[in-house]
Amino acid sequence: MKLISWNVNGIRACVTKGFLSYFNEMDADFFCIQETKCQPGQIDLQLEGYYQYWHSAVKKGYSGTAIFTKHEPLAVFYGMKDEVAADEGRVLTLEYETFYLVNAYVPNAKRDLTRLAERLLWEDRMCLYLKELDAKKPVIYCGDLNVAHAELDIKNVKSNIGNSGFTYEERSKMTELLGNGFTDTFRAFHPNEADHFTWWSYMNKVRERNIGWRIDYFIVSNRLVAFVEEASIHAQVLGSDHCPILLKLKTNSLA
Repeated sequence: MKLISWNVNGIRACVTKGFLSYFNEMDADFFCIQETKCQPGQIDLQLEGYYQYWHSAVKKGYSGTAIFTKHEPLAVFYGMKDEVAADEGRVLTLEYETFYLVNAYVPNAKRDLTRLAERLLWEDRMCLYLKELDAKKPVIYCGDLNVAHAELDIKNVKSNIGNSGFTYEERSKMTELLGNGFTDTFRAFHPNEADHFTWWSYMNKVRERNIGWRIDYFIVSNRLVAFVEEASIHAQVLGSDHCPILLKLKTNSLA
């Protein structure tokens, strides 16, 4: 079973930059996107063989998530209980017989950290939500989680300590989540490897020099780790300031 997650930084713009070519090439069972920046009726994606589920922000041209899947879910959940920023389309969950798939676009704390307190509350809500789901059946949690968890996950460590996405508080929330029965699949396969990133600034030559951050993740319930075949980063794929990430699970694990 193949899953892709990608912050497309505007699906309408990404479509003009090769999104459909990559989508068709991957032929994924589940294709999760974040930061759709799209309202209902603003795009008509023809994705043959896929069910489409969209969770748009109330504000036009902002935030939003979507999942395209070959497998019709038992249920679809938009948002989560007591969610902070509930009108921003940041959480989309599909339920299947043997697992939940949660696609999220985590709020940014902002450059001046004015949204840090809200961000940390959001993380508490998400951790509780994932634990509640995990008590029922295993969880696959993916998306732009807007944090570089470890020093390996960022190129310029010293100059970014305390910056949005690399604060002690945000990193601690990720540590807390992973300590509650979840695993960062990429680090399970590449525990000590540096220079693997999923986001790069649009500043001149930054991506070419691979000065980036790893802030996009596939996180799974610990009991699913044995079924993971591959967790990789497709840094060569352009079309957004983020690149896609991939998760492969043994076909008999959840199907």
